[in-house]
Amino acid sequence: MVRGTFANVRLRNQVAPGTEGPVTRHQPSGEQMTIFEASERYLASGTPLVIFGGDDYGMGSSRDWAAKGVQLLGVKAVIVKSFERIHRANLVGMGVLPLQFKAADSVQSLKIDGSELFAIEGINGGNVRPLQDVTLVITRTDGSIQRVPLTLRVDTVIEVDYLKHGGILPYVLRQIVAEAA
Repeated sequence: MVRGTFANVRLRNQVAPGTEGPVTRHQPSGEQMTIFEASERYLASGTPLVIFGGDDYGMGSSRDWAAKGVQLLGVKAVIVKSFERIHRANLVGMGVLPLQFKAADSVQSLKIDGSELFAIEGINGGNVRPLQDVTLVITRTDGSIQRVPLTLRVDTVIEVDYLKHGGILPYVLRQIVAEAA
């Protein structure tokens, strides 16, 4: 199932221009390979992943495996213009941060090409709140740094709890263990 995540033959990954299907470009090697192969390399090196997308991210993929596959590929955050409602909730349930651009910001306006390094500020320390502002820190290959405001699309207090526990399954398991003690 993980191999099938992002395996749509019509997928157009902007990190691998001119290709269709589950293809990406591994960084920093620049090698073109399947998304699954690249994620295996990143997992082996301990590199957390971020997905960037456009409008209605997750449309047509509201089943829980769509979010589970993303989490198992090593993705820690999804940053988009907007989310499909159920898929956003499923990402939270899998412990993946759903982040949304503000105003006119987008992958295109920020000229993100996949060669950058990314960090997300404002989520450490356990002070997560529903719909809080966070900051995407983009470090480009020339060393320049850009800071971009985002909205953490964790919409409710219970979703905050799920996220703090790494997803809904660890949350429920901790509840069961606590009740049994």
